[in-house]
Amino acid sequence: MKIALSYPPIHSEKGVPLLSQNRQFQYFNSPTYIYPVVPAYAATLLANAGHEVIWDDGIAEEKTYSQWLTNLECITPDVIILETKTPVVKKHWAIINDLKDVLPSSKVVLVGDHVTALPLESMEQSKADFILTGGDYDFLSLNLVDFLSEKTPKLEPGIWFRENSIIKNTGKFQLDHNLDELPFINRELTKWQLYNERNGNFKVVPGVYTMVGRDCWWRKDGGCTFCSWPTLYPTFRAMKPERLADEIGLLIERYGVKTVFDDTGCFPAGQWLRQFANLMIERGYNKKIQFSCNMRFGALKREDYQLMKKAGFRMLLFGVESGSQATLDRLNKGTTIDGIINECRIPREEGLEPHITIMVGYPWETRQDAQNTLSAAKTMMQKGWAVTLQSTVVIPYPGSKLYAEAQKNGWFRFDLTDYERFDMKEPVMTTPDMTPEEVMKLCDEIYKVFLTPQYMLRQLVRIRSVRDIKYSIKGLSKVLGHVKDFGKDK
Repeated sequence: MKIALSYPPIHSEKGVPLLSQNRQFQYFNSPTYIYPVVPAYAATLLANAGHEVIWDDGIAEEKTYSQWLTNLECITPDVIILETKTPVVKKHWAIINDLKDVLPSSKVVLVGDHVTALPLESMEQSKADFILTGGDYDFLSLNLVDFLSEKTPKLEPGIWFRENSIIKNTGKFQLDHNLDELPFINRELTKWQLYNERNGNFKVVPGVYTMVGRDCWWRKDGGCTFCSWPTLYPTFRAMKPERLADEIGLLIERYGVKTVFDDTGCFPAGQWLRQFANLMIERGYNKKIQFSCNMRFGALKREDYQLMKKAGFRMLLFGVESGSQATLDRLNKGTTIDGIINECRIPREEGLEPHITIMVGYPWETRQDAQNTLSAAKTMMQKGWAVTLQSTVVIPYPGSKLYAEAQKNGWFRFDLTDYERFDMKEPVMTTPDMTPEEVMKLCDEIYKVFLTPQYMLRQLVRIRSVRDIKYSIKGLSKVLGHVKDFGKDK
């Protein structure tokens, strides 16, 4: 069968949509294209099974909508798979109608966290033929296509479909697939060059994404309440450390990769991490690439950071989220403000580059709470303990615990089906003593820490090569883009 894994162009005055491989949707004024790992695994599995696969990222390829639709009409795929997310799901419903007009015999499949949380809604509101729920939609895509081509007699759990115009499903999805059995991603098939440079996580290029785990091992009481990906991955699984090391070796040898960013929600710690780091050192990969990943405070000791630096790790992304301890407790972060500030300096002292993320717009936070977040972020940046930061407005997506809490308490500022407003261009929840404009201004102010004399002087002192200069210039352009994202001219 012929299968297209597609990202339809979504042209908007708001900017370029960050849809693929993204836990929080956002429009960026400074284009960034993130490699979608799970769809890439789906493409590879399908191709290895003998199906014809078309990688069709109209966003990253910067196609017009008419170009994308005409190209797809010429290809005439049997199956079209679309990843969707809350702010664009209505656009995708309309796009599915367009697809059915020009390709009536093609089967259209939706995947992602929104349709996992609300599968019946998209079946009723669109002409989608199938919805694959859960995060293992790479395995489920293969199962579905093999079922349609009569290679397998049964659909796996987690699939919604129509039978004689009646909506049915195969039950709750099961995360029982063995990640170590996944093949290495076919990077040529999935056009990895589209994503190997225009990404702020890459200091040297070409860079690639991996994802050794699904998704975050912090699972106490269901994990962080604001995160939508526990909807996709209610349990955590990870490949063996040898599997990731083998993949990195292949990426170096075949593609000349210089940077690897692993986008597991939280990179495995403990013995797993030490095993992987030692493999990087033993094989000499630490001298050939820079490795970055997501991490959480409270998981590592100084000796772990020392080993990671030796193993070629560079940037570690930490979710600070708030400068209010009450907020951290409500979010179920399992961290403390003092612990965050005290620990942030340790990886920096060991030569690593901490990147911190914070959010504003919590429905229980006062202006002073938000200012405390701003102050904590500025402290870590100005003291040089954090090298970079990312600020966003908290957006609770369907399926997350925070969404359910906001729905119960009446915190939403507008009708819950106004999905296009969940795009981080405005707060979606009320705040006690701040207007929506003030919340957005806070995001703007936080980014301006990059433009302070103290920070800029520290960056100048750190410059050691032309590569550092280029990275700093790229970083400045991203900062100015974010200021525009959250500023008055958004």
